[in-house]
Amino acid sequence: MARVPAHRARSRWPRRLLIGFAVIVLLGAAGAGAYALGRPHHTPAAAAATTHQHQVVPLAVVATTPSNQAANVSSSATIAVQFSTALTPGSPMPTLNPPVAGSWSDLSSSEVQFAADGPLVPGVHETLTVPGGSNGILGADGQELATPVTSSFDVAGGSTLRLQQLLAQLGYLPVDFVPSFQPSSPTQLADPQPGSFTWRWSTLPSDLTSLWAPGQYGEITKAAVMTYEDQHNMTADGEAGPAVWASVLQSAATGQDDQAPWDYVLVSKGSPETTTVFRNGANVYSTLANTGVPAAPTVDGTFAVFEHLTSTTMTGTNPDGSHYSDPGVPWVSYFNGGDALHGFVRGGYGYPQSDGCVEMPIPNAAIVFPMTPIGTLVTVAG
Repeated sequence: MARVPAHRARSRWPRRLLIGFAVIVLLGAAGAGAYALGRPHHTPAAAAATTHQHQVVPLAVVATTPSNQAANVSSSATIAVQFSTALTPGSPMPTLNPPVAGSWSDLSSSEVQFAADGPLVPGVHETLTVPGGSNGILGADGQELATPVTSSFDVAGGSTLRLQQLLAQLGYLPVDFVPSFQPSSPTQLADPQPGSFTWRWSTLPSDLTSLWAPGQYGEITKAAVMTYEDQHNMTADGEAGPAVWASVLQSAATGQDDQAPWDYVLVSKGSPETTTVFRNGANVYSTLANTGVPAAPTVDGTFAVFEHLTSTTMTGTNPDGSHYSDPGVPWVSYFNGGDALHGFVRGGYGYPQSDGCVEMPIPNAAIVFPMTPIGTLVTVAG
């Protein structure tokens, strides 16, 4: 039996089945392609971006420390500003008025804090301004603070005790103050410190030493403030307001001690009447003097010199009702109302003759005058 050539060999599958199978394969491939084109294509990153879109938070001031309109704020208080979102590095910082020496730093990405070089000035009204607009604070996503934000607060008034401690250390009082230890932070410089006062000289009369009271704003403290004010070109009113506190704290921080001698005047109504000057605790000069007549007595007490004139015209009313006007009265130091130390020509000295002032021979008054600058304490004792 002849063999069939190999190229004529027939498949074991019928021709009809082969054609049908091919059609099915082609249809399946076409369907898969259509499915692939019609279905959205998602990568994991794209899916995450779709689900968690970044939200830009508007930039705003959430809180300030101290809070707006706060009163009696401690001079060692912390100043901080909290924002609604993170800030751009290098963004402009808030400002303080009156200015306070120090610097701002990041407490967190959305909060800044001010590190002061010293205490806030007692009694001052402080205003904090957060800059806004195109030159203001910027958020991490470039957000601008629409407008500047201001917040103000009042620092508590200064402690009399601490003022006395500082003035004593600077040499404006007849007492010294030795602290037990130094403040741990420069911001505590305005806070009262533990320590002790001692008299600088043991020779001062009890008429003066009996008046000293730590923590009480008496005439001795007032006189020291007046002396400080006069030396620093301020109005010598004896009131320790913010300007005085700022200056005293600065002097204490830089060691600017009082270089002038500490003078004190004691007027005695004894017989004879005298005026005695103490300089740095030592009795350096004494002269006969005249105080007021019984109808116009010189008031007893201790007072600070508030006006210092080389010459002036004195006017007033005599006890009998007549008026007087004395031009050219020399070497005048007013210490209590119209009462003053000054030179005056009299036939004698050492007993009451004046209309309330303390009169001295003119050459003697010229010696006393340089030792009675503004702030000098004068005691009149019966």
